[in-house]
Amino acid sequence: MNLDTLHKAVSGTAAAIRSRTRLQPAGGEGDKVFPPTYAGAVYAKEERHINGAKVPCVLLDSVQAQANRLEEALQRALDSGILSGVPVLNVDFTGLGLLDEVGRVSSLEAPHRIADAILRDSTHDGQPFRKSALGKSLDQASLQNATPLYKLCPTALVFGLWDSTGPKGGNGAKFQRALVSEIIGVNAQIGVKTSSRIDPLAIRAAAKVLKKADGNYELAGDKAKDGVSPSEVNHGNIPPDISATGGATVDFAEQTVVLSLPALRKLRFPVDGKTTPERDAAARTVLAALALTAAALAAESGFDLRSRCLLWPTDAMKWQLLDKPGSVPTEFTLTAEAAIKLLAEAVAAAEKQGLTWQKEAVRLIPSPNLVALLKRSQDIAAKTPAESAAE
Repeated sequence: MNLDTLHKAVSGTAAAIRSRTRLQPAGGEGDKVFPPTYAGAVYAKEERHINGAKVPCVLLDSVQAQANRLEEALQRALDSGILSGVPVLNVDFTGLGLLDEVGRVSSLEAPHRIADAILRDSTHDGQPFRKSALGKSLDQASLQNATPLYKLCPTALVFGLWDSTGPKGGNGAKFQRALVSEIIGVNAQIGVKTSSRIDPLAIRAAAKVLKKADGNYELAGDKAKDGVSPSEVNHGNIPPDISATGGATVDFAEQTVVLSLPALRKLRFPVDGKTTPERDAAARTVLAALALTAAALAAESGFDLRSRCLLWPTDAMKWQLLDKPGSVPTEFTLTAEAAIKLLAEAVAAAEKQGLTWQKEAVRLIPSPNLVALLKRSQDIAAKTPAESAAE
């Protein structure tokens, strides 16, 4: 894939650029993988039509989780110096006397990207971010004017954005996901998980204790009504148990990545109130290159999704360009190194059309209210037993 081919694909009538990558557990075929659990300790299971048959499948990584991983891959590349010049805003929490250091939260790490409340509740040049010159420019963002987001947070145009925390609330600008990635396990058989604990001190269940509000405990009297088993304070044996959601075996896992080119074509990029077809095409090409770069970086960093869910690609990542209906898709490969080079070329081409973006990271300072809220939350967490911390 070179810049000319990508530009023609984005500017023409091509439908999408896609990749389908098969993966196996790192332990080999038949080894268990552990999907994410949702409310009620359940997996996201469903039947899908594959090769004309209904096949039981399980979700291994959702669209939202994959988007986060791709953005994290971009952030790691920026931090390591492999990638440079991609717009990012950093909220700097250093030196604030927090119990637990937060460090930096960037627009690539915040859940809602540049529209996240963390950025909203920060300041730039001494003003609330959304009231600063940079922040105000986002108020005008729309499909017909994607230039503010291109300049400050182009990943929002790739992974989607709803500016629901801005001054317009629920009527804030919405941008659909142009890049969608998902990983499923095919022909999934849900297994069981065993658990137990043998206490080396052999503390007996009859040795009741009284739990205190601060998380400590003391021995309960023989007649104490509110005494509990020492297992409640992590002592004593835990009898062997079997959980109904204990991982899954699959024929294979598959990652599907789709970049919608029509979604990019909806975007306009005016400068000084004027748009040109050439500038729009150049900006869309940059976004396509950015999407491919994120996917390539994430793929090369591996598929360690969570504990006991490390996957291994059986083949190198391959892409297909869905160009003309009825024609055979054009196949190509793209390493992270080549994708980064392609992105740099696309950015330079857009600059020639008068469209630039913020190449240096923008530093934001958390507002006093946000700092006070965070400190209060950390104080509560330090004094609250772990089992009730989420309440």
